Amino acid sequence: MDFGENTQKPREDEAMASKFFEIHGVLPPVITPFTKEGKVDFEAFRKNIEKWNDTGVAGYLVLGSNGETPYLEEEDKLELIRMAAQHKAPGKLLMAGTGLENTQATIRLTKKAAEAGAQCALVLTPNYYGDQMGDEALIAFFTKVADESPIPILIYNVTKFTHVNISPRAASILSHHPNIIGMKDSSGNIAQLISFMTQGLDPEFNLLVGTASAWYPALAIGIKGSVMALANCCPQECVEVQRLFEAGDYAASLELYKRMFPVNACVTGKLGVPALKYACNKLGYQGGEPCPPLLPLTEEQQKQVDAILEKAKLV
Repeated sequence: MDFGENTQKPREDEAMASKFFEIHGVLPPVITPFTKEGKVDFEAFRKNIEKWNDTGVAGYLVLGSNGETPYLEEEDKLELIRMAAQHKAPGKLLMAGTGLENTQATIRLTKKAAEAGAQCALVLTPNYYGDQMGDEALIAFFTKVADESPIPILIYNVTKFTHVNISPRAASILSHHPNIIGMKDSSGNIAQLISFMTQGLDPEFNLLVGTASAWYPALAIGIKGSVMALANCCPQECVEVQRLFEAGDYAASLELYKRMFPVNACVTGKLGVPALKYACNKLGYQGGEPCPPLLPLTEEQQKQVDAILEKAKLV
């Protein structure tokens, strides 16, 4: 899908100059390769973008959780966005993670991300004072960011890391803001996705699944897009699950999803970013090193990943 100006679909409410568009397909939350010295390996990052360009992914999320974003300096963040914008194939969507704890800091980073080439921003729920991040606080936060953002924003609901779970009520209210175009829900909870879908979301709101473990069930309930870590190392398989499903070959789609499920459960679930990077290295991408304080996989953990990749017929 081309995310250029000719395919963006304006909303009826044009009080703001947002460019509302449908997000359809798979986006990897791209890894950030590091050198052994803990520096960002920009050349490896470029090579990954160029390799992913040929896999059928719909675009890229730069500065997501699997990009080790909390460990990045602001200038490195902006350079990664600039490089992705420069090297992504035409028609690929570029999303950037810009959520910070402070509202004004989030707005500033979102504006800088837009200047660097991001087409939309994924904004994390503030979470340090989690007990106070109820509906009204989150509605106020996302509304303020959306009001001042020069690009459309999406809500990032990732309870695994934040321990803050946005409610269906808050999501519904925010979905009608003309500059809030979607949400990535990484809970993996299908019941929660259905709850969001039945609580009055704007019909054009992009509800995205945030984990490959929920991909086939999400497609079955009508989800059209995803941002999933597994697409870093297995992009074509993640894309193919959706292609087969939408072609009506549900049995083949389900079979491929089931084959990939253990890979996701181990590589992006149990062992986390170091395992994802190891799998990327094994499957032809530039994983690089995890950034300290994250540790590389032990030899035993490497053997676990090797066995799972082999069983999934990936190596």
